[in-house]
Amino acid sequence: MTRRTQAVGAYGERCAVRHLIGAGLRPVARNWRCPDGEIDIVAWDGDVLAFCEVKTRRGDGYGTPAEAVVSAKVRRLRGLAVRWLAETGTTADELRFDVLSVHLSGAGAARVEHLKGAF
Repeated sequence: MTRRTQAVGAYGERCAVRHLIGAGLRPVARNWRCPDGEIDIVAWDGDVLAFCEVKTRRGDGYGTPAEAVVSAKVRRLRGLAVRWLAETGTTADELRFDVLSVHLSGAGAARVEHLKGAF
């Protein structure tokens, strides 16, 4: 991964966090890592614990950001969520997996689409 790609991803995650906070969610973890992978954002939406995957794109030449969340990524994120819950001792009556698509344009603010319960 290049520095430019990392910078775009980091910017997209900051936009996603601002969007979540503005929508009333309460982030509790960002960029949680373990040997099996990374969870971008974990946030409370009321009593629901949302595991959020953030995908940032500068264009749709490679498909929409949400289309990048393929079945292998879904399986990995579900396993990471179980591990995060176990390692943090967090309990929740309801879990949800969301995808935040961050669309960057050459000028102007980024546009964030929040797909709740994406998988």
